[in-house]
Amino acid sequence: MLNFTLLKKSHILFLLVILIYGCSHEPQLKVYKKFRIVMDTVVTITVVSPSEKDAETAINAAFSVIERLDKSLSVFSPDSEISKINKSAGVDFVKVSEDTYQLINAAIKIAQVSDGAFDPTIGPIVNLWDFVKKVKPHPDKIRDRLSLVNYKDVLFDDSDMSVKLKNKGMALDLGGIAKGFAADKAVLSLKTSGIKAGIVACAGDIKVFGKKPDMKNWLVGIRSPRGKPEDLNAVLSLNDLAVSTSGDYERYFIINDIRYHHLLDPKTGSPAIGFQSVSIVNTQGVNTDSLSTAVFVLGPQKGLELVNKMKLMAYMVYSDGSVYVTDNLKELIVPMDK
Repeated sequence: MLNFTLLKKSHILFLLVILIYGCSHEPQLKVYKKFRIVMDTVVTITVVSPSEKDAETAINAAFSVIERLDKSLSVFSPDSEISKINKSAGVDFVKVSEDTYQLINAAIKIAQVSDGAFDPTIGPIVNLWDFVKKVKPHPDKIRDRLSLVNYKDVLFDDSDMSVKLKNKGMALDLGGIAKGFAADKAVLSLKTSGIKAGIVACAGDIKVFGKKPDMKNWLVGIRSPRGKPEDLNAVLSLNDLAVSTSGDYERYFIINDIRYHHLLDPKTGSPAIGFQSVSIVNTQGVNTDSLSTAVFVLGPQKGLELVNKMKLMAYMVYSDGSVYVTDNLKELIVPMDK
């Protein structure tokens, strides 16, 4: 049977808050939802189905996809494919699965279009910071490792889908793209199981497809960066789209009134400045996840240049709390009282 237990507000880790409104006008269609802790966060899968049994089967299959990806991509597991690549840095190519190979290639492409603002080789810098214990590394330690961060030093062998990091000490960290990729793959699994509509939410990386039982779009909220988890800046009406938010409010600590957060600039090794949050809407979660990070790291001026160049749908909250919304996203914003 499905687990309908509600999360306490204090446990909600979503950067975006999912809002499901309205009741079914078609009694045969119902909304089913289930959550698990996977990929080091809360993942919620919601589906529309006339059958609870079919819904549960489809949801479980989609979770299996996410859990399989987590085993391959987690830097915390010594047996993951990413960990094996990192251990072999500067030594050997490592053969990986098709999904891992596809994701690393996608990460490099985003690194290229963002001029390295998103860089999957930022692992050596990430490892210096600890946002739980409030560890701020010494600038000398950061400087010593910056030379290890260079997406151009990721080597591929298409003949057997193997990957190598050129130099010893390099390390991949796909935390800024893996959840969006997982959402894409989970939605594909749901569709393969015959589900026509639903939502996959990997924390702040959300992908929706189809419509609710009342034939209306899904409503997804963009969280207020300085409010409570349930406080929203805007509500989006989405259908067959993904949305991701990168914000400075989920993993951070404050020392001497300075906010240190987990969105690190690969060029400096320190938290990026200029934004409180950046939300990107696109057809693919792998793009929204990585590009929201890239735009955030680039800062207001260069970030907006990338948004305009790629014609991205973006909702950006600057460091002073002011908001900029691209024209192509405005039509997806609905009144907050609906």
